[in-house]
Amino acid sequence: MRRFRRKYYDLFSTVYDRFVAMHSSDGQGLVRRYLAEKTGLGPGERVLDICTGTGAVLSPLSEKVGPRGMAVGIDFSQGMLRKAKERSGGRPPAFLVLGDAGRLPFKEGIFHVVTCAHAFYELRGRAQDRCLREVRRVLRPGGCFLMLEHDVPKRRVPRLLFYLRLLSMGRERAIAILRHEGEILSRYFARVSRLSTPTGRSKIMRCSEGRPGSR
Repeated sequence: MRRFRRKYYDLFSTVYDRFVAMHSSDGQGLVRRYLAEKTGLGPGERVLDICTGTGAVLSPLSEKVGPRGMAVGIDFSQGMLRKAKERSGGRPPAFLVLGDAGRLPFKEGIFHVVTCAHAFYELRGRAQDRCLREVRRVLRPGGCFLMLEHDVPKRRVPRLLFYLRLLSMGRERAIAILRHEGEILSRYFARVSRLSTPTGRSKIMRCSEGRPGSR
């Protein structure tokens, strides 16, 4: 199953950006820049983008931290990372890592910010819990996690695709995410808030102050 999912995302990488733009009504990438602004990152800091996909968020994140900082994108799909490498030509540098969001290959407490854009709902079952534990582990004290996700679309076809995407997690998990997303995130972070985005088609969940020992 894991091999199948990796091949699926390798193929999906060719249309991924258009798919996200349709869901978020954001063909210009304004929402991802908005996400970067809301991180509060400054020059010289370190940021990790998990499930980075084609690396669309890495460019504005790299600009925020500047040449003295470090922006890292991690994804388990080689196809996605190839697209991210193509996208990065001529822009501030970012590191691309092939790896699993549930087993991050980084030391504890080294990132000021962790982001995840339009990808958290792709994690299936307990993979979401493993991912959140890992995010909390690699964040510095006082760091924050920002999760950008699609809100429920108003148009019929995007809404159908949105629900099908959620059901890939399993019915019970999909219902939990729709009804209790804030509570799920609060198991790992003391402060969870929701931000609206400029297009009104996406949301940002901002999480901070990890709770040691929560699970």
